[in-house]
Amino acid sequence: MGYYISVESKIKVYVEDINENGNKTIIFLHGWPGSHELFEYQYDYLIQKGIRCIALDQRGFGKSDRPTCGYDYDTLSDDVKAVVDQLELSNFTLLGHSTGGAIAIRYMARHKGKGVDKLILCGAAAPSLIKRSYFPYGLRREAVEEIIKGTYNDRPKMLKDFGDTFFYKRHSKWFMEWFLQLGFQAASWATAEVANTWLNEEKLFEDIKEIDVPTLIIHGIHDQVCLFSLAEAQKNLINDSKLVKFKNSGHGVFYDEKDKFNEVMLSFIEE
Repeated sequence: MGYYISVESKIKVYVEDINENGNKTIIFLHGWPGSHELFEYQYDYLIQKGIRCIALDQRGFGKSDRPTCGYDYDTLSDDVKAVVDQLELSNFTLLGHSTGGAIAIRYMARHKGKGVDKLILCGAAAPSLIKRSYFPYGLRREAVEEIIKGTYNDRPKMLKDFGDTFFYKRHSKWFMEWFLQLGFQAASWATAEVANTWLNEEKLFEDIKEIDVPTLIIHGIHDQVCLFSLAEAQKNLINDSKLVKFKNSGHGVFYDEKDKFNEVMLSFIEE
């Protein structure tokens, strides 16, 4: 079932609620510049296991409204809170991929992890996507600035170039064309503004220390977007956490090693 939820006056986000009578619940937060459709192969698997899957398109992406503002982690995590509140969700697993992982961490700190029993971070863009004077493990700032420039000048080429770095394994041209189309669904201004958030956001270093639920960190060792060193930093900063390395995966770990990803995810949900 798909529906819209108001997160602010005149702003609605799209929510896909699959298998709503499932015995356990997981909320998916997608990464940039995709949508909830990224996790298609997780829904296929989990609904057969009796799990309720809730996935939202962040504002500006997928089927959600496309306002010109609100692409900071505070607002994006507030949108998640609005969904949790209006659906009266509790005792769920929260999964965030890439930027969705950063939003999940902000949710845990800003909203005291309301309703979250367990957290899954996969290829998460935290505690910082880029290198900083005190954090030498991310991408060069210039790489993100090029993404922003490309968004405003030749977004199709930027998305194609980004897609070429997303996966470690080779996938069919049909799959890659489908993946590219997910990026085209997003508003160009949302695409650029989230990238600006990567540059300007530093609070995640404090947020991540507030996580107090069991946390599974899944990360491909060949990730060229969120480097594997980010996963090691997450492991060091989150007390009750375990890191599972995916040795044949890039950033798209949920598809590069789909079967292993699904099994590890389900095992953690059911622990």
